[in-house]
Amino acid sequence: MRLFFTRSAMALLLSLAGFGSHAAENVIQISQGNLENLGVTVGKPEPVTQIPVLSAPAKVVIPPTQEYIVSASQAGVIDKLNVAIGDKVAKGQVLAQLNSPDLLTLQREYLKAGAAQQASLINYNRDKKLLEEGVIPDRRWQESSSQYHSSVSETDEHKQLLEIAGMTAGEVNHLAQTHRLTRQLNVRAPIAAVVLERLAVAGTHIDMMAPLYRIANLDELWLEIAIPQERMDSIKIGDRVAVEDSKITAKITLLGQSVNPENQTMLARAVMTKTQDFASLRPGQRLNTRIIQPSDKAAFKVPNTAIAQNEGKAFIFIRTQQGFSVTPVTVVGKQGDESIISGELTGDEEIAVKGAVALKANWLGLGSDE
Repeated sequence: MRLFFTRSAMALLLSLAGFGSHAAENVIQISQGNLENLGVTVGKPEPVTQIPVLSAPAKVVIPPTQEYIVSASQAGVIDKLNVAIGDKVAKGQVLAQLNSPDLLTLQREYLKAGAAQQASLINYNRDKKLLEEGVIPDRRWQESSSQYHSSVSETDEHKQLLEIAGMTAGEVNHLAQTHRLTRQLNVRAPIAAVVLERLAVAGTHIDMMAPLYRIANLDELWLEIAIPQERMDSIKIGDRVAVEDSKITAKITLLGQSVNPENQTMLARAVMTKTQDFASLRPGQRLNTRIIQPSDKAAFKVPNTAIAQNEGKAFIFIRTQQGFSVTPVTVVGKQGDESIISGELTGDEEIAVKGAVALKANWLGLGSDE
C-alpha cells in the first residue's frame, strides 16, 4: 500500500523526525536517532570495473563453417538411415546407406582404367629395355611413355570420382584387389557433429545431391545481437556480452555495416568462448543480453532507491556528522534493481540506500509530493 502525504503533513513528519526546518542548500540536517523514523538506512557504494551500457535481444546461431548439409553424392534408393535428430555423430560415421546403380558404373570404369594402366605399364617397361639395348628408336619409347602416363592419370581420375561418390580410400583399394562391385553406397559424416534435422525417408528414391541430414558442430556458437542504430557508436569490438539469467558470456567480434529496414537495428556478432559450458543454449534460440564495457573512471554500484532525480539530474545523499549532503552523480548504467554511478566519490562514503524520498522532500523544501 502506498501512502500519500499533503505538504503540511510531510512538513510535520519531517519536523518530528528532527529535520532542520531551514536546511542549508545541498545540506540536510537530521540526527542519528531519527533516521529509522523515516526509514532511512545507509550503506556504502560498491566499486565496479565493468559497466552495463545496453540491454538488447540476441539470437543464437551456428558459425557457417560448422554447419553442413549431408547429401547423397549419387542417385539411388535409401536403404537405411542410421541416426536421428539429436544424435551425436563422429567424423566418418555412416549416416545412411544407399542402393545406387550409378555407383556400379563408376566402379566398372575405374577397373577398366586400372586394366588399361597395367597393359600400358607392360609396354612401358618392355620399350624402356629395348631402348636401352638400342633395338627401337626414341620416338617409339616416347609414345609408350606418353600412353603409360596418360593411363595413370585416367586411373587416378576414376579413383577420385569413386571417393567423391562416397567410397573411402580403403574401399577403393579393396575394389582394386578383389574386382568385386557393390551397389551399396555409405554416406558418412564429414565432421564430428550433432544431427539437427533429418531431410529424407528410408525406402525412397533420391536424386544426386539430394539432402539427407543437417548436422552441425556446436563447440562454438555465436550471438547475433540487434543494436538500435542510434546506440551503435557506443558499442566496440571486444566488448563483453552477458546472457541474462546465466553465467554465459561472449565477446563482440564484428559490428555490422548496414541497418535492418524493418526494425532499424544493426548487427553485432559475439563469439562465446569454448572454455565455458553453454550446452543450455540452442541454435535459433532468442534471449536477452547485456553489453558490458570496462570503466575508464571510478564507478560504483548502488540500489536504485539510493538515487533521487530532480530536473533531469541524479543525486545521492552522503552521510555527514550533521545529516546528509546532496551530491550530484551520473548514472552510467543500470542492471535490474541496481544502477552504476560515477561522480566525486571514493567508495568510503556512507550513503542513504533507503528513504531517499523523505530526504529529497526536505532538500527541496517539500517541493515534491513523492
